[in-house]
Amino acid sequence: MRRKDREVCDLQEILEIIDECKVCRIGFCDEGKVYIVPVNFGYKFEDGKLVLYVHGARAGYKYEVLAKNPLVGFEMDCEHELVKADVACGYGYRFASVIGNGEAEVVTDVGEKREALGILMKHQTGGEFVFGEKEAASVTVMKVTSEQFTAKRRK
Repeated sequence: MRRKDREVCDLQEILEIIDECKVCRIGFCDEGKVYIVPVNFGYKFEDGKLVLYVHGARAGYKYEVLAKNPLVGFEMDCEHELVKADVACGYGYRFASVIGNGEAEVVTDVGEKREALGILMKHQTGGEFVFGEKEAASVTVMKVTSEQFTAKRRK
């Protein structure tokens, strides 16, 4: 990271940034072309790994690309605020962000799918939700597991 003065190294602070973010952009690579999808997500952090869960339709381009190449990149950001100045070059922007890469897969285990949907809804709404097998069967859940991610914040 070039701007070490903005790097966030404390894991708890990184998780607080992720808690505030509601949209994550996931980048897939399809035969030399990048395909980026903004998604709502939920997450858990276990055993030193960040696990992102997203849901969507039962079929689509991202799953076709994923079947060919499970390696993805992701980015999320929050705390947006314009920093005004008297001259154009003095302007700036406050933000906090997390970027990383990992491996994506479609969740096939019904129990994990149900848990993932609950995690996603908890992150998005703060509420507790329980999903049955019928609800879990109606969507595809993708899981991104990352051991490599960094965070940055401009205050």
